[in-house]
Amino acid sequence: MTIEEAQQQVDRWIKTYGVRYFSELTNMAVLTEEVGELARVIARKYGDQSFKEGEKENLDEEMADVLWVLICLANQTGVNLTEAFSESLEKKTRRDNRRHLNNPKLTNHGRE
Repeated sequence: MTIEEAQQQVDRWIKTYGVRYFSELTNMAVLTEEVGELARVIARKYGDQSFKEGEKENLDEEMADVLWVLICLANQTGVNLTEAFSESLEKKTRRDNRRHLNNPKLTNHGRE
């Protein structure tokens, strides 16, 4: 599935089952909530915290939830994520095409 197809599928789902998009402000709050849920799973899986009884190691589900709300925001604000991502990749390539290769923290695995 392409990013464009994902945007179209989310739009169809909203119009079929969701009645309408939440407001942009509500979706921004929901996106923040979903990022927090993703952070919780990462903190428990890769950080120093442990999972509480009953908590799931659902990294994939939390990432998909973040993507869903981000796509909703893009759709309702008229952002073409395919174009925006392509432009972002080009910008990062121009700006950082040597930066990370010359970073001893990365090339030496953070060790001197």
